[in-house]
Amino acid sequence: MAKVYVGLGSNLSDPKKQIHLAVDALANIEHSQLTNISSLYFSRPMGPQDQPDYMNAVAEISTQLSPLNLLDELQAIERLAGRVRKDNRWGARILDLDILLFDNEIIHHERLTVPHYGLELREFVLLPLAEISPELILPNGNNILALSQNIETNGLKIHSKLR
Repeated sequence: MAKVYVGLGSNLSDPKKQIHLAVDALANIEHSQLTNISSLYFSRPMGPQDQPDYMNAVAEISTQLSPLNLLDELQAIERLAGRVRKDNRWGARILDLDILLFDNEIIHHERLTVPHYGLELREFVLLPLAEISPELILPNGNNILALSQNIETNGLKIHSKLR
């Protein structure tokens, strides 16, 4: 079984509800098991600031699926939530599910880059990831806890526990 970390984000259509529904859907992916989930965090949008704040979390799952098969499952969950992929990369969205890490693999595929680009620069990824896996070492040797202790929080705050 591969250990995978998935980033969850939403800022439309009752974001808290969207994250909870996504966590339930992650727990039901075949050949996979939800093993941990961070608290729910509020974060400012990365892109245009004329959109609502985000709710974010990080889930840990164990899976027998390949990276691309897992990506297909995550995109199906996004579609069921009502997400429509657009060219606007930084716009508001109902649900965003990103494979952050897939075991210790480095993946460069036209559909998937792992570790997720920008992972080390995003407080809304690092802090929830450090919450559930502080001992985690990235494929490049960087320690998640150290990275999370040295990043600006940009107003990130814990909203509530998810489970």
